[in-house]
Amino acid sequence: MREFLLKLAAARGDIEADVVIKNARVVNVLSGEIHEANVGIYDGRFLGFGDYEAKEIIDADGLYLSPGFIDGHIHFESTMLTLPEFSRAVLQRGATSVVIDPHEITNVFGLDGIRYVLHSINYVPLDVFVMLPSCVPATPLETSGSMISHKELAYMIQEEQVVGIGEMMNFPAVINGEEETHKKIQAAKWKKIDGHAPGVTGKKLNAYIFSNIDSDHESTTAAEAREKLRKGMHILIREGTSERNLEDLISIVTKENSWHFSFVTDDKHPDDLLEEGHIDHSLRKAISLGLDPIIAYQIATINPANHFHLKNVGAVKPRYWADFVLLSDLKKVTIEAVYKKGMAVFEHNALIEFPASILPTIRSAMDPEDIEINQLRIPVEGKKIRVIDILPNQIVTEEYIATPKIEAGYAVSDVENDILKIVVIERHKATGRIGKAFVRGFGLKRGAIGSTVAHDSHNIVIVGTDDLEIFTVFERLKKMKGGLVVMEQSEVIAELPLPIGGLLSEKSFEETAAGLKDLKQKVKTLGCTHDSPFMILSFLSLSPIPKLKVTDLGLIDVEKFAVTSLFVD
Repeated sequence: MREFLLKLAAARGDIEADVVIKNARVVNVLSGEIHEANVGIYDGRFLGFGDYEAKEIIDADGLYLSPGFIDGHIHFESTMLTLPEFSRAVLQRGATSVVIDPHEITNVFGLDGIRYVLHSINYVPLDVFVMLPSCVPATPLETSGSMISHKELAYMIQEEQVVGIGEMMNFPAVINGEEETHKKIQAAKWKKIDGHAPGVTGKKLNAYIFSNIDSDHESTTAAEAREKLRKGMHILIREGTSERNLEDLISIVTKENSWHFSFVTDDKHPDDLLEEGHIDHSLRKAISLGLDPIIAYQIATINPANHFHLKNVGAVKPRYWADFVLLSDLKKVTIEAVYKKGMAVFEHNALIEFPASILPTIRSAMDPEDIEINQLRIPVEGKKIRVIDILPNQIVTEEYIATPKIEAGYAVSDVENDILKIVVIERHKATGRIGKAFVRGFGLKRGAIGSTVAHDSHNIVIVGTDDLEIFTVFERLKKMKGGLVVMEQSEVIAELPLPIGGLLSEKSFEETAAGLKDLKQKVKTLGCTHDSPFMILSFLSLSPIPKLKVTDLGLIDVEKFAVTSLFVD
């Protein structure tokens, strides 16, 4: 009580504040205006506006003071960084809070993965709020490393940093009333439940929302987002590395409905964080497309805080944590300094390093069965094949029917027509299962690339121009205990080890970003036309996203939610 009374006295101005930010232009996301003010801070919290006496005076000299940015949905594992390095990456971009869904590491390690994340939160200055992964495995159409039932979710939901249940990816199970899925939803109790309903419309969408799910980050068109908005969903506007939906969705945001939108990144590679940005990039892009800056900053701050019921963040308000960004240009989002709980963490174009800590450790997760090269062959069983057709800047795919290239009775990669073999090799339980298919739109002219980052179960995924290249990539990934590999003429020309579950690097943010950038450049020398080939590769096994995908069980028709034949009669 004594500590609270001291804070109350500081708010009244009876005792000195710790810090006063003078001459700031406050971006007030509560009143929807920009106004000049002095802002008092005591014990890491905003006291409010006024002429406070303080131990330290910081003259903002007309800089804009915005609440710290909030990412409403990200799988931090997509950055390939541990949480401390992820924090370093996003703090300097103005993000002071994030809502994470540790879906990837949980699919590999189960409850141990969630515990690893919750423990790691203690070692970072960033506010990290957790949505418990709801779909481990995501679907029954692949082999996952672990399984989480409603009982585990009901147990973990009580953790303080847990704010809800993560995206319900198995939308057919939700819509059709599958018992275990709805028990997972009920485990959320009074906390939030994230949605994942790509292309779901009409009465099926009604049923999905009726199940107490009220957000979605999978809209790819304005029409899709508008229907979800009209039915009461909070629209998470996604702008990630390969999933870029902001330009298509921002047109439906108005002054009247803007409270129902938040910015999210979902999946963002480290080199993109370094060069392009995080939520600051979403702000810049939205404003450049004509969105009112005040509305844009509301979407980046108070909206996700309100939607997820995040305590004491998202605005410059008495009692809220003094998490804020000082900017010299509101529209270009030019960041001069970032403060977390009243302490500078970024200023003078440099990150103020926080003390290094010993993170909890977690075992590796690479146990694929040995395979032989002839197991990669695809005997011809028809005149036509179904091909996974990549769509630019989307994780949804289409079906393309093609005539296969045939050699000695086997269907093989057709480099001239950009139809390449893709395989998914199970790595968790040594089953020896291999899913084989073809993909169009990768552009490789030679070599192969492979990864142990393969949503959502994170088996081994490899695409290549011939079986030998694919096989040598598999051998290298197995030896290095997980990561990313680029192969040409059976020689490694670039690689990035990810020893923590085949998902995360043990290196710094800058080193990991540089390593991935080198891999991307090497892939381009093989003919690939995509800027983010490994992100695209990781989504080709994502069985809850339409239309065709491939897992260790085979080619998946997502709309039918079943394994389908590669060959068409």
